[in-house]
Amino acid sequence: MNDLSDPAPLCFVLMPFGRKMDASGRVTDFDAVYHKVIAPAVEGAGLEPVRADEEKIGGTIHKPMFERLMLCHYAVADITGANPNVFYELGIRHALRPRSTVIIFREGTVLPFDIALVRGISYKTDGSGEPVDGGSTVGLITAQLREARGNPHDDSPIFQLVDDLPRWEIDHTKTDVFRKSVDYSKRYKEKLATAVKQGPQAVENIAGDSALSNLLEVEAGIVVDLFLSLRDVKAYDAMIKLYDRMPPPLQRAKMMREQLGFALNRVGRDAEAEQILKAVIAEFGPSSETNGLLGRIYKDRYESAKDQGRLEARAFLKRAIDTYLEGFEADWRDAYPGVNAVTLMNMMDRPDPRQAAVLPVVRYAASQKAKRNPDYWDYATLLELAVLAGDSADAETQLTEALALARQPWEVESTERNLRLMRKIASARGQDATWIQPVEEELAKKGQELTLPATRAS
Repeated sequence: MNDLSDPAPLCFVLMPFGRKMDASGRVTDFDAVYHKVIAPAVEGAGLEPVRADEEKIGGTIHKPMFERLMLCHYAVADITGANPNVFYELGIRHALRPRSTVIIFREGTVLPFDIALVRGISYKTDGSGEPVDGGSTVGLITAQLREARGNPHDDSPIFQLVDDLPRWEIDHTKTDVFRKSVDYSKRYKEKLATAVKQGPQAVENIAGDSALSNLLEVEAGIVVDLFLSLRDVKAYDAMIKLYDRMPPPLQRAKMMREQLGFALNRVGRDAEAEQILKAVIAEFGPSSETNGLLGRIYKDRYESAKDQGRLEARAFLKRAIDTYLEGFEADWRDAYPGVNAVTLMNMMDRPDPRQAAVLPVVRYAASQKAKRNPDYWDYATLLELAVLAGDSADAETQLTEALALARQPWEVESTERNLRLMRKIASARGQDATWIQPVEEELAKKGQELTLPATRAS
């Protein structure tokens, strides 16, 4: 990496985040592709990679993305999986920049007709979606970027096919300001990562930084990272205050509204949370994420009403089940709302006939994802299903896997709470549920460890 006094030219990377499954069922680990293939290739060409992060919030905050598409002299676009955000950005790039855009894709990708003839570079992946034989692909991308630097020629199909298109010249003062903004964003994200390890106060101190007093002037990616960092340290009141200060376009983003609903429910403002999440579903349709958050509200109300012996507990339980089930039906691959639905079905006075049909689908979804792309929720789901089946040996196996992948305290707290509900129901029915409590205790211990990272370090 060059010193900031003589910075390397920026190369904008257009690609999805995380692991994504295409229509054929093949998974691609885009984060691994970025770190193992794209970033080394870009740096090998003497450039600095700048990755798009707007997909985290649904691509609704366009200003930083437009700036990067216009002001970065070079770009790499991964079109694997036909991601609509990537194609939208690539179309803008080709319309604005006649040259210096490299296209890559996973081997076997069916290219849309409009860009099938555009020069591109393929890469191979293994069964888990990670790139293999990355060295040769890195070399090809580096070579094409070096060629673009040393002997530039038009690679945009628009400029290749249409004569006399205007070619915009960007004032260097704009690129200088943009460069400073990119460096500033990187430093802030590094600062946030350190603060999360230190605890809530450190993250809240960043939120109160005078440099962030006017969020209209702060890159959306920084605001999103700060918002999620506050969630990770359970600073829910600070999350709500930060949301109130956000610019309206960012407030309207689906993910930001979902997380606001999450925070409001955690501080006891469940009526407001319910209203926000129902509005998101009305606008965007049911989803595993939104319905999972709304289902949690109804589950909280059910538990409270049941503990107080109130008659409406049954109505809240049914509402929670229906909400979770709607979310699971929106995306069968995400088992989280499904396991909540079947677990709550087990708490009804009379067996829910839907449970017999849904439970094996939930188990299959969780087990298949755990084979391909495991995360905490996959094994937490399998753990809850094992407890539901009364299989203590399988529960112990799934617990060890889940604990190894736990990253945030609220994750294990959610599972612990579900198991506690299941134990209470089993005990009330005269079943032996004493073996469940040690599982809860292990989850509670893990949650405490994740909550106090600074204490552990000392």
